[in-house]
Amino acid sequence: MFKRLLMLSETGSKNLNQAIIACIISNLTLMLPFVILIQVIVILITPLTSNLALNQGYLWAMAGLGLLAAWIFLICYKREYKKTYESAYSEAANIRIDVAERIRKLPLSFFNRKDLSELTANIMGDCTTIENMMSHVVPQIIGYSCSSIITCALMAIFDWRMACAIFCTLPLALLIVIIGKQIEKHWAEKHVQAKLAVSDQVQEYLDGIKIVKAFGLSGEKFKALDKSLKNMMWAAIKFEGIGGIFVTLSVMVLQVGLGIVVLVGAKLMIAGSLDPIVFLAFVIVSSRIYGPLISVLTLLPELFYMLVSIQRMKNLKTESIMEGRDDIVFDDLTINIDHISFSYNQTPVITDLSCVIPPDKMTALVGPSGSGKSTLLQLIARFWDVNSGKISIGGNDIKQIDPETLMRSMAFVFQKVVLFDDTILNNIRIGRYDATDEEVKQAAQTARCDELIARLPDGWNTLIGENGSKLSGGERQRISIARALLKNAPIVLLDEATASLDPENEVYIQQAIAELVKDRTVIVIAHRLKTIIAADQIIVLDNGTIVEQGNYQQLMANNGLFAKLYTLQKQSFSVTH
Repeated sequence: MFKRLLMLSETGSKNLNQAIIACIISNLTLMLPFVILIQVIVILITPLTSNLALNQGYLWAMAGLGLLAAWIFLICYKREYKKTYESAYSEAANIRIDVAERIRKLPLSFFNRKDLSELTANIMGDCTTIENMMSHVVPQIIGYSCSSIITCALMAIFDWRMACAIFCTLPLALLIVIIGKQIEKHWAEKHVQAKLAVSDQVQEYLDGIKIVKAFGLSGEKFKALDKSLKNMMWAAIKFEGIGGIFVTLSVMVLQVGLGIVVLVGAKLMIAGSLDPIVFLAFVIVSSRIYGPLISVLTLLPELFYMLVSIQRMKNLKTESIMEGRDDIVFDDLTINIDHISFSYNQTPVITDLSCVIPPDKMTALVGPSGSGKSTLLQLIARFWDVNSGKISIGGNDIKQIDPETLMRSMAFVFQKVVLFDDTILNNIRIGRYDATDEEVKQAAQTARCDELIARLPDGWNTLIGENGSKLSGGERQRISIARALLKNAPIVLLDEATASLDPENEVYIQQAIAELVKDRTVIVIAHRLKTIIAADQIIVLDNGTIVEQGNYQQLMANNGLFAKLYTLQKQSFSVTH
């Protein structure tokens, strides 16, 4: 049940069951001092009710048993801590890795539907929720409940009527909590959504901090963030307030049971059907039983709230991942695109497109903005799956190929480079993790990174900041090309790698790209048409379809869309220079 409810592994489920048992045992050991206390009271009362002398030896024995009980509790609590907390944190770490792995295998269409803040909440917040449930909620709820029931069952041996009196108010207290659950669920969902909205707005605020500063906007004037923070505040107040009302009411009802125990015991004792010592024992034990039961009533609303977050994790688990065969070997790198169509959220982007990209040649994709160039490139890489038609490499339908297997045969250089806050060496090594330092440095040298690395304060070990913030755009691009060179994949995909660069960096990058594309199948999206004049094949796209295809000379002779775009760019370049 817990494996399904909390999405645990076999080991996690086993550890949780052991944690529950450990919690029950440690709670039962807490009853030992009360048993010893009752015995001490009997020893002390005996001389007052009879002619017997105080049994000091028995009293010292009880003191010894008290020390033994303390030692037993420490041993049991240590075991409970290990089984509960260590296993919970370990399982949460495994769940985070599992979620990250699953997200990595999802198609990009999933990320178009989800915000980054929600995915961050899945990996961090929701996994922390499972961690808290395993360490602070589930074992305690079950442990406290079971230990209380076991204790009361043992007490029923002495008098079942008093045992029933202890629990007589519990059903009503639980009913109040269950009724409150239905109302709290609504506000719990509101609270979760409010927190996600705040995460979205904070991320947007931080991403746009340059604009905020440039236009003199203060936090007070950033109304969307201010509003989302206030919404979260009121959602939290309403959720906590409503939950607090039901918890407080249920605890009050439960504690009435202690008064009932006293009244029932007094009536039975007066009637002569209950021994005074048994009555005293029930009063003392009842005070111990109600403590854990109050904790159960307090933790139940927290459990209900956590289940709302876990539902989001379950929804993530239901998302279909991209799968396929991992034993494909490409003997032929011919890319055949056969009547494919693709849409973003019901909006057609590629329509009935067919072409062949020959191996060991350079194919350029050109066309107006929004014509489908980047989409086609990413469909070839299987970042998305086509809605209809087929893309095959060497006769193998890429829908039948595991994305990771496909990626091993492809290297990317994007216009927008993503780097990590790590060293230059490690950022390049992402291209191939098993590469030696010498291989990494050779790739960097081929990508014209020498002068860049030479002037960095710590050379290869320089930390480059979040997303390479300490480097210029051209420098980041060279690091990206070094990655692709290190990967040494037979297919290279270039997405406007030289767009918006200064002349000096463009020269370096053109030299690096020239090294990258040697003897490889290359597909390049060209922003500057003069850079692809030497391409073996130029495919001209417009509105998601191919309108022209050929080499530079053929397309210029056709005097079609390519010739028009090339002429406009040439005129624009002449005017600006």
